[in-house]
Amino acid sequence: MIRFKLTIFLVLVSFLGSAQENLLSKQEAIAKALENNFGILVANNNLRIAENNKSLMNSGFLPSLTGNAGASYDKNNQEATFQDGNVRVIDGAETTRYNASLNMNYTLFDGLGRMYDFKRLKEEYNLSALETRETIETTMLQLFTVYFEVARLTENINVLEETFSNTKNRLQRAEYSFEFGRTNKLDVLNAEVDLVNDSINLMNERQTLRNTKRDLNLLLNRELLTTFEVDTVVTFSNPIRLEEFLGLGVENNVRILQMKQNIKINDFTLKSSKSVFLPTVGLTGSYGWNQGNFPATNFLASNVSTGVSAGLNLTWNLFNGGTSITQIKNAKILLDNQEILENQTIQEVKRDIENAKDDYRNRLDILALQEKNVITAQNNFDRSNEQYKLGRITSVELRQAQLNLLNAQTNKNFAKYDAKLAELQLLQLTGQLLNIEI
Repeated sequence: MIRFKLTIFLVLVSFLGSAQENLLSKQEAIAKALENNFGILVANNNLRIAENNKSLMNSGFLPSLTGNAGASYDKNNQEATFQDGNVRVIDGAETTRYNASLNMNYTLFDGLGRMYDFKRLKEEYNLSALETRETIETTMLQLFTVYFEVARLTENINVLEETFSNTKNRLQRAEYSFEFGRTNKLDVLNAEVDLVNDSINLMNERQTLRNTKRDLNLLLNRELLTTFEVDTVVTFSNPIRLEEFLGLGVENNVRILQMKQNIKINDFTLKSSKSVFLPTVGLTGSYGWNQGNFPATNFLASNVSTGVSAGLNLTWNLFNGGTSITQIKNAKILLDNQEILENQTIQEVKRDIENAKDDYRNRLDILALQEKNVITAQNNFDRSNEQYKLGRITSVELRQAQLNLLNAQTNKNFAKYDAKLAELQLLQLTGQLLNIEI
């Protein structure tokens, strides 16, 4: 007997340990998504491209150095007449030439255009960082929409299993009562029909859970058939802290921050376009080597030269038909458009935050009512069950009380996760989704 109890204990410990290993916590889900999610991986690569673009190597501040080399070969029939009247004819006269050089070009001044372009590239990197953040926030919302759906279905299955068990017990009682002649066959048939319906509901919910788990595995970019359980505990943010987030919501909203970056980018684009009104000053330098081998008709048999050269040049586009002026005017209009869009975005974000705040509070109130409704439905079912055992109510009335309890419990589960998702949406709008522990 002692050995049997020990075996049962070890089996239970093994089962609990296995279940604990398969638990996918919220923090682990976030970590796996940040590491493996396809959309986040692409966003991070785009950020790396923006980082490369803002480097000094892409700024135009460094000189360019090119190497040139060449060779030529000529073979001609030549007839040369010299000053003294002598004539010389050579068939197949060969001439070879070789050259090599290093050339450097460096822009000393370009009207400040490259300076503003360099600043623009830095702001474009900051914009890419905000776009990456937006992708991560959107992915986190998508992740927890699926994660909480798995949690809700898990809790619903527990409720359906309890309902199935109660219906099964009711069928057994009805069969015993029928055997002893206390009830008619109708109670047995009703219980059998209800048990089949409960079985179908349970099977459908389990299938939906399996599908939803595969959706979550896809978001985490891991094997689709990976089995796991999720954390069904939901905690809501501190109301005081949430009010602080709301107070800074407009300042931290990622859409508004992106609009501000676009304004900076367009401002630097406008300043860079004005560089056409100023001259460009450049420095050139080269080192070259040349060699030539000539036929007898030439005064020189061969020639070799090496040397360096340097130069300073100035280019000033005084008038290009008005194209530059048109570009500057258009750049000003684009900047004005960005400022208009920023004001529009601010108003939209304020509206969205107010809507999300009211929606969140409304869902919390609904959750509180659903929790009370579960208590009432549970008390009603317990009392109806006792009345049914005493024969004071019919199986139909008991079934109605059972269905009321089932609906109350599943509605409470839906309200709980619905309220949590509303909170996460509110946190995203206030720019705090990635700064809190979910």
